[in-house]
Formats: sequence, structure tokens, C-alpha cells
Amino acid sequence: MKKVLVIAGPTASGKTAFSLRCAEKFHTGIISGDSIQVYRGFDIGSGKITEQEKAGIDHYLIDIRSPHESYSVSDFQHMARELIDTHDENMIICGGTGLYLKACLYDYSFDPEEGEASVDPELEKLDNETLYAMLRKSDPVQAEKIHLNNRRRLLRSLTIQKREGKPQSEIESEQTHHMVYDAYIAGCTMDREVLYNRINRRVEGMFRSGLKKEVEGLLKEGVSFEDSGMKGIGYREWRDFFDGSMNEQEVMAEVQKHSRQFAKRQYTWLNHQMPVHWFNALDEKDTDRILNEISEWYSHS
Repeated sequence: MKKVLVIAGPTASGKTAFSLRCAEKFHTGIISGDSIQVYRGFDIGSGKITEQEKAGIDHYLIDIRSPHESYSVSDFQHMARELIDTHDENMIICGGTGLYLKACLYDYSFDPEEGEASVDPELEKLDNETLYAMLRKSDPVQAEKIHLNNRRRLLRSLTIQKREGKPQSEIESEQTHHMVYDAYIAGCTMDREVLYNRINRRVEGMFRSGLKKEVEGLLKEGVSFEDSGMKGIGYREWRDFFDGSMNEQEVMAEVQKHSRQFAKRQYTWLNHQMPVHWFNALDEKDTDRILNEISEWYSHS
């Protein structure tokens, strides 16, 4: 069974820096588990690593899609597993949506009936607000994972619920998946207030680095707020700015708020869904401790 090191944790918790340290120490490549960094042109808002920051370490699943193309959890599962299975070097998966990580690491199969073609036609007639209200009432756990504007996921979740007779979150909780790799999941963490301050500063840095100009450029190239990349935090909040109903400072505040909320959800999801080895990413002693644990894990075949 191949070994896969996963660097997980909330946004702005130091995953990228730690993954680079691990890749250099253990001679691995790095697979991005991020659902927005796959899109070309979505650089600043997604916190995409630069060529200089890569320091010569091979990175995968970054800049592999045009903004108009779709990218799903099943796409990630297929491509990440292929990278893991076909490369001689070990792989690190850095960051990513919790479901992406679970789909790759576990014997997680996808129901072909879940595609858009099978969406209930009665649900198709409803607007997003109605769909979201229905999901919040019938499956609040699943509603926490889906944004109001993600119509495809809203329709799919409600369709599954209608077809199976129970909420999608309940169906997922009943599944007993087994690891398909020998995975060690290291979770970057820190004091919650410290993390929130880091998130706020990180977003401020994105704005100083030209996030507004990046979004303007994407829109000029024909990317719309309906495209998948624009549904990510750091991008979707600009819709109201370009509609004229929000100024730049208000957009920044929204991005910061949504990023903090996302960090909280990431903690909750990882704690309930994955066997995470948490460590304080700002504490050198604790970081050394987890590195020693990882070294011992790698040494056992």
C-alpha cells in the first residue's frame, strides 16, 4: 500500500510552507487538493503558489483547467490517484476541500445517477433561494457545505434526497469507507484568534497584490460569475462590486468574513471525518514533533 502524506488544516494555517518543508525533507512531489487553483488565471484570490516559491519541487494539479471548464471531486480523485499510483516518488497532498481528500484516500465511489442529467425536473423550475431554503430545512448539515449560488450542487443534493428518501448527509454518514493508501494526515492548527488575524491579513495582502485587477482581467476575458472558479471565496464576493452595490472595502470585509467561516467549517469537517494528527504550525517544537512522527511513519513499510 503506497504512502501518502496529507497536509490539511484551515485556510491560512501554514499548509503550503509546511508542505514545502516536508517535500524537501522526504523527497516527494506535491499534489494540490485545491478546487480553485486548478484554474488558469485564478492566482491571487486562490493563494496559488508561485514558481519561485515552489523551489524546484514538482507540483501537480495546478493551472490544468481553463476558467470555463468544470472540475469535480471525481476528477480530482481520478487524477490524484493516477499521480500517486504511477510515480516512483511519494506524494504529498496539500490542502484541499475535505471531500476531495476523502475521495482520494478512501474507497469512495460516485453514484453515476448523481450527474446533472438526472436532476429532478420539478426542482429545475425553482430559483436558487428556494432550493437553498429547502435544503437548509431538510438537510442543514449538507446545506453548510454548499453555497447559495452553487445551483448544480443544490439540485444534486435535493435530487438525491428525493430519490433515496433521506438526506444526502445521512447517506454519507452511513458509508463505511476504507483507506486505499497508507495515509498520514498532518493538520496545521493554531489559536483560533491568531488564525483569524492571519486570515484577515492574508486577505488584505491579496487586495494589495491586485486581486481587483485579477478579477477585472478574468471578466474581460469572458469569465462570468457563473463559472466554477468564480464561485470560490475571494472571487464570488466581487459580483456586488461590479454590480455597483458594494465598494472595495466592503468586498474585502466579505472575503475576510467568508474565509473565517470557511476555516471554522474546515476544522469541524476534518475533526469529524478524518484521523488528523494536529500540530501547532507556529510552534517550532510541535512542528519538530510532527516531523519526527512523519519520519517514523515513512520508515515503516
